[in-house]
Amino acid sequence: MDFGISGKTALVLGAGGGLGGAISLALAREGVKVALADIDAAALERAANAIEAVGGTAEALLWDLGDLSVIDANVSRIEQALGPVDILVNNTGGPPPTPASGQPSELWAKHFQSMVLSVIALTDRVLPGMRARQWGRIVTSTSSGVVAPIPNLGVSNALRLSLVGWSKTLAREVGRDGITSNIILPGRIATDRIRFLDEAKAKRENRSVEEVSAESTGSIPLGRYGRPEEYADTIAFLASERASYLTGSVIRVDGGLIASI
Repeated sequence: MDFGISGKTALVLGAGGGLGGAISLALAREGVKVALADIDAAALERAANAIEAVGGTAEALLWDLGDLSVIDANVSRIEQALGPVDILVNNTGGPPPTPASGQPSELWAKHFQSMVLSVIALTDRVLPGMRARQWGRIVTSTSSGVVAPIPNLGVSNALRLSLVGWSKTLAREVGRDGITSNIILPGRIATDRIRFLDEAKAKRENRSVEEVSAESTGSIPLGRYGRPEEYADTIAFLASERASYLTGSVIRVDGGLIASI
């Protein structure tokens, strides 16, 4: 299937991580020029090298999403190097595991800025160009916790859920401009983040990591953790011309983990 996005420009946040790197590579394989944003310089280099290895074009930007003041300069750099952003993949890192109660306001404020305000401000920066071209794709990655809150991920559950309401509202505002806005949420995808969460749970409950992982896998109908490339391929489709009538949706890539309809 021809996704119809060869030659377009994408900006992928968190591009150095397991999900972000896979997303960037999936888009590059469709002929998309990819701007990579991450706070980890070594991870950025690996992601850029992977894209160049398949003949793709990458522009790496060392980017702290908590610093809203750099958004305009970084997007301007992308526009000069690759062209205006047609596809925006909002993929931010998660906060530390915590209960919902008893957290300092400074912790809430810090992660609200890096996980929510950064996404909104960056989207606002690229939207005028998308509207002028009458084409755009905004895909925001959240978490299965927005449907079924995950124990001890209180900050993540709350903040990521706010992006669902924002994305749905945005979809109605920009649809007639040829722009789609969708939420995609991962279940248990085999990344460093999931390994970290399994290790944290094992330590908290005085169990082995293997036991925690086996218990988690047992709750997934497909009987395994997902592969990053499976998640990335879904995002590549949402970013494509083929998904032009799909907007305002929440797409689960979870192997059937979430029990609710």
